[in-house]
Amino acid sequence: MPLAKCLLHSWATLSMVVTLAMPPADGVAQELPSPDGVLGITLGQLAAGDCQMVDLTHALNDKSPFWPGEDYQPFQLRTIATLEKNGVSSKAFAMPEHFGTHLDAPCHFEQGQPTVDEIAATDLFAPGIVIDISMQSEMDADYRLSVADLTAWEQAHGPIPRRSIVILNTGWGRHWTNSVRYRNQDALGKMHFPGFSAEAARWLVKERSIRGVGIDTLSIDYGPSQDFIVHHIINGAGRYGLENIANLDKLPARNFFLLLAPIKISGGTGGPTRLFAVQPKNK
Repeated sequence: MPLAKCLLHSWATLSMVVTLAMPPADGVAQELPSPDGVLGITLGQLAAGDCQMVDLTHALNDKSPFWPGEDYQPFQLRTIATLEKNGVSSKAFAMPEHFGTHLDAPCHFEQGQPTVDEIAATDLFAPGIVIDISMQSEMDADYRLSVADLTAWEQAHGPIPRRSIVILNTGWGRHWTNSVRYRNQDALGKMHFPGFSAEAARWLVKERSIRGVGIDTLSIDYGPSQDFIVHHIINGAGRYGLENIANLDKLPARNFFLLLAPIKISGGTGGPTRLFAVQPKNK
C-alpha cells in the first residue's frame, strides 16, 4: 500500500468526524493532494530515496536567532566525553523549548490543551500548503496574512485541504544567519517581521479545519504583537504552530506531505522539531 495512503488512513477518519461536526463552507470541495502525485509514493520509494524529501529544519548552534526574552539563552553545546580521554565522544546541550525550528504545543498559550507529548502521532503527518507573501513582506515588514490572501491562493491553487498544515513563506528565512536582522528590533526593542492576522487564523480554523500553521519567522504572530492573538486562536482551537521553518523556497504551493518529529518532553509546551516535506521526484 502506498506510504501516504497508509499514514493518511487515520487522517481521513478524523476528517470525516470533523466534517460531520462542522459542515464545509458552500462550494468548497474536500480534497486531498493529487492521487497521481504525492499519494502514489510507496514505502519502498521513500526508503530507496526515489522521492523528493526536503529538510525544513535549521541546524542549531550558538549563532542561531532566539526570542529576546529575559530568561531566553543562546544554544549551548559542551563536550562531556572524548574518544581520546574516555573512548567515547559525547556532548550535552541546553536551550529553551521554543528555539530554532520548533513546534508550539496547544498548551503554549491556552489552559487545558495538549502538551507536546500528548499530541497524537497521527497529527504529526499531514498535507501541507505554502502561501508565499514574500513580496508583501518585502514592502512591509509588519505584513499580516489576510483572508483575501487566502481566498486568492485558493483561486489560484484550489481549496486548502482540511486537516492540513498551512505554512507562510515570508522570505524571512534568508535572514536566519543574521540574528540582528532576523529579529529586526527598532530603537525601542520592538521586533518587526510578518505573520498571520487574527482574521486569517480564525478563518483557517473555522472554514478549513486546519491541523496547524507554520512560518519562517520567530512567531506565527507578527513581530510587534503584544497580545499574541494568533497563538491564542490557534492554540485555543487545539492546533499547533511551527516556527523558524527553513527552505520554504524549495517547496511548491501544494502537493506535498509534512512529517513532524518534535522532541517528546513530558508536560512540554513545545520543542525543537525535525521537519520534512515529502513530494514526488521531479521527472
